[in-house]
Amino acid sequence: MTKEHAYTSRIDWTGNRGEGTKTYRGYDRTWDIVTPGKPVVHCSNDPLLGGDPALPNPEDLLISALSACHMLWYLHLASKAGIVVHAYTDNPEGIGESEPSGAGRFLRATLRPRIEVAAGADLKRADEIHHEIHDYCFIARSVNFPISFEATYVER
Repeated sequence: MTKEHAYTSRIDWTGNRGEGTKTYRGYDRTWDIVTPGKPVVHCSNDPLLGGDPALPNPEDLLISALSACHMLWYLHLASKAGIVVHAYTDNPEGIGESEPSGAGRFLRATLRPRIEVAAGADLKRADEIHHEIHDYCFIARSVNFPISFEATYVER
């Protein structure tokens, strides 16, 4: 039996310079993500679209959420498989495209985790786990673009 989960947050636009959206260049593309009981996340639009490059944008947040979901499932499935993970770092990359109209989308994502495992770990099994995660990860199961993996392993 399936079970529904509710996830909530609030988005507060913070870019009103005093005249709202009266002119296209007259407002900032900034906002806050406010989730009850958690730190506020200050965000901006993609710098290509006039955003602040020092702040996360929606595309950063999506690729980070995808990577984090993958990591959490990897750690779970590795633990179940008897593979001891000591460290996990990922440098994910999402490739997008923009149409002349301004419409955009992700074409693909590549996750590049560097995983430190206990000496003697079954590296073949450690690598196979990546291909099982798409069956579980909430984010990966929700996106409509392909996700590939280029994992490296270090034994320690």
